[in-house]
Amino acid sequence: MSRAFIAGRPSEVNVLLDAGTALIGFVQAHQAWSVPIAFLFAFIKALAFVSLFLPTTVTVLVLGGLIGAAGLPFVPIWLAISLGAALGDWVSFAIGWYVKDRAHRLWPFSRYPEMLPRAELFFRRWGVLSVVFCRFFSPLRATVPLLCGIFEMPRWKFQAANWLSAPVWAFLVLAPGGILAAWLN
Repeated sequence: MSRAFIAGRPSEVNVLLDAGTALIGFVQAHQAWSVPIAFLFAFIKALAFVSLFLPTTVTVLVLGGLIGAAGLPFVPIWLAISLGAALGDWVSFAIGWYVKDRAHRLWPFSRYPEMLPRAELFFRRWGVLSVVFCRFFSPLRATVPLLCGIFEMPRWKFQAANWLSAPVWAFLVLAPGGILAAWLN
């Protein structure tokens, strides 16, 4: 059997599983850190383009399972993830607002110039609902706040959608794992 496949999975999957297992072990051993870790992962996941390189959604889903399996407190972790996601989106929005006139010269927009006009059409069609919709689609989750800033969505509209959708998203990500783990126990 090739070293690229261990137990029928590509080695990259095993690396992610090993990292997830290590994180789970750390969280179980240091439950007091579960809230700050949850906040940090949600914040990082919400930063523009950073989330494309980090598997934090899987980690947050696993954290939902840990809530039920390890008896971690649901509400503080839910609030931490909600706050981290909303603050990360706020930072991404602010970056977009700052670079709006130069956005077409920055990666990835400089390499894929069709992205900005397509994104603008999307925002013109859906407006503030685009913030809510895209929170639930991983590749778009972190780029939409940046684009909202670039296209000068009114700050209060963005923040209203941001702060109202973050707790809903956090609940929907955490609850299934928590409920399943509690049921299995």
